[in-house]
Amino acid sequence: MTSRWAVALLVVAGSLASSAAAQDEQVLDRVVAVVGTRAILASELEEEFVQAQAQAQARNQPFPTDSAERLALRRQMLQRMVDQELLVQEARRDTSVRVTEVEVQGAVEETVRNVRQNFTSESEFQQQLRLAGFTSAEEWRRWLADNQRRQIYSQRLLESRRQAGKLRSIPPTEQQMHDFFEANRSNAQPRPPVVSFRQIVIAPQPDSTARVRARAKAESLLVLLRGGADFAEMARQVSDDSASRAAGGELGWFRRGVMVKEFEQVAFSLRPGTMSQVVETDFGFHIIKVERTQPAEVFARHILIMPDLTPERITVARQLADSVRAALAAGASFDSLARRYADPVEPKLAEDAPITALPPEYQAVIGDSASGLLPTFELGAEGRRPKFVVLEITERHEGGPLQFEDVRDRIRQNLGQELAIQHYLAQLRRVTYVDVRL
Repeated sequence: MTSRWAVALLVVAGSLASSAAAQDEQVLDRVVAVVGTRAILASELEEEFVQAQAQAQARNQPFPTDSAERLALRRQMLQRMVDQELLVQEARRDTSVRVTEVEVQGAVEETVRNVRQNFTSESEFQQQLRLAGFTSAEEWRRWLADNQRRQIYSQRLLESRRQAGKLRSIPPTEQQMHDFFEANRSNAQPRPPVVSFRQIVIAPQPDSTARVRARAKAESLLVLLRGGADFAEMARQVSDDSASRAAGGELGWFRRGVMVKEFEQVAFSLRPGTMSQVVETDFGFHIIKVERTQPAEVFARHILIMPDLTPERITVARQLADSVRAALAAGASFDSLARRYADPVEPKLAEDAPITALPPEYQAVIGDSASGLLPTFELGAEGRRPKFVVLEITERHEGGPLQFEDVRDRIRQNLGQELAIQHYLAQLRRVTYVDVRL
């Protein structure tokens, strides 16, 4: 949603609309499909078509000019609109699927912020809105809200069916996978250089004095919060979680299995609007506030207080990393060393990781190395929490044209999910009135 409209509003939508009208016959508003009790209008389909044309132009991608190709594209778009309407109607019938106006408006505001920052003035922004067919920013917000609401309903329905075991992946055939690869080969990016490795990341551990001080600080903050202090403002001022601090400690919606065990157990036991006691994890000491809940998900904030690390503790960790590397070089068991020394929050294995997507510290050390144990290196040297990495390259492949074998597993997974969704949509069509009139 965000990227689509960020692109659509950054092009001259008015000229695109007039161009489309010049190339196609004028379309009077009429019903092009009926799904259940809702009609899909030609004007809605034309909006989708113009948006697709806008995105293609902004990305310098070809767009159909032949009338038969344009009609075929409209038919594909209409089918997607029918599919989404089937999911939305089923989601609204399902009492376990909930979508709140708070989360819809939150998504709308995020989209508005992301799009608005692309314009240097309010007048330029308003002009582009008018060119895109909206009479005001409020009309645009209402359009965004309706589309965002529908997307959340359909996505949440599919997720609930997966969790209930009613949307199981359907294994595709080899032919289906090959056909999918060939159909999308022209859009595939070249295969980047990739590397597989195993690593033991060693994190310095604070001493007992630092842990006592950090817990005491967290306990004092909890007293202030229970006395009425604003949680979000407190998080912005004192939280040591750099990823959520600016957002007032907001973690958003998350399910089980995302957070570390100690954090998760407390978060999923809290009622909406309540705060936890101080919770200790490998990261430090947390205060958790759950704001909203829905089946299998919570929306929470937190404040993290991390114990300080002394230079002596950092030196100990560096020396330990060097010792672990020496042990590996001498033939010690990687698994045994990892179980004993590795930071539990860091991955131990990486398969076919694009080298250019790795952190700069990894890229600098990996360089042109083909395999083997690399020198110990430091992560986060400029921050408060450095770590030390013992890394061994197990395999490396240089870049080149993407081959079927490179993406076979990904195609199997994605196509299996898509086949499951199509099977589910076919079930919905059998019990829902659908009439496509294009």
